[in-house]
Amino acid sequence: MTMKAIVGSTLSAMALAAGIAPALAQDGYPTKPLRLIVPFPPGGGNDILARTVSQRLGEVVGQQIVVDNRGGAGGLIGTVTAAQSAPDGYTLFLGSVGNLAHNPALQKNLPYDPVRDFAPVTLLATSPFIVAVNPGVAAQNIRELIALAKAKPGALNYASAGPGSSLHMTAELFKHATGTNMVHVAYKGTAPAFTDLIAGQVQVIFSTMPPALPHVKSGRVRALGTTGLKRAAAVPDVPTVAETIPGFEVLNWQGIVVQRKTPPAIVARLHRDVVATMKASGMQEAVSAQGLDAATGTPEQFGALIRAELKRYTELVRTAGIRVD
Repeated sequence: MTMKAIVGSTLSAMALAAGIAPALAQDGYPTKPLRLIVPFPPGGGNDILARTVSQRLGEVVGQQIVVDNRGGAGGLIGTVTAAQSAPDGYTLFLGSVGNLAHNPALQKNLPYDPVRDFAPVTLLATSPFIVAVNPGVAAQNIRELIALAKAKPGALNYASAGPGSSLHMTAELFKHATGTNMVHVAYKGTAPAFTDLIAGQVQVIFSTMPPALPHVKSGRVRALGTTGLKRAAAVPDVPTVAETIPGFEVLNWQGIVVQRKTPPAIVARLHRDVVATMKASGMQEAVSAQGLDAATGTPEQFGALIRAELKRYTELVRTAGIRVD
């Protein structure tokens, strides 16, 4: 399907569904199972979080929450599917910094807009990235890494999970903040990136927490810093990058959004139920076990985060000249 055709079908579906949404809002919502679209294949971090939340959310709303994995095209397929879903509250979408900020900043002609096409419900979780190096790298902390990179511009290679991935974008933010020059080496996923980092083929990685922790704890790689403003509970002895570069913060995040024209009453109901789910007994521990920090808030707060992140990464792409093609 061409880009024009995708956009056309999206607009048609939205127009058709808009007429029935007000009636559904008055009909004892929810009266049937809901689906939660995850724009990635089963088994990854986003999928695990979605399944953790959906099981408990189903208990709260009194209906089954079916996780619908729509992987492909870097998350584009699932995101477009959610954007053109009926605005009746029965289709939820697991939005993330990748599909709501990175991709729109990197690609000008996407068939969706994160602000125009989605209504935020609530943030679910955040997590810092972890800066790690091969043990052979002569840097024991962030300050020494910066000094090494400045002393030998272009000599250090950093691995990512692919062009435009959160690992790539985080590294570019670090380079921009520190005035350093490291060479990007893109892999098809985080696992092969770590394989080459451990082997010494690349020297640095700016990774999400879950895949990095086993290698850090085994000593196969050395953690130099995390990118939250406070130290990560999973690695409390690892300093934050902000302890060296004041104010430096980069977070990975996930949250629930729905189609933009979903009635406000349904958005409010979903917000109440998802927040109650995240505060239920055992949920904090379940999310923490994934290396994440449970984090909720109002729809307005989540919307402000999406807009701020979109602006931040759009500016980064412009100033750093980042391309994904």
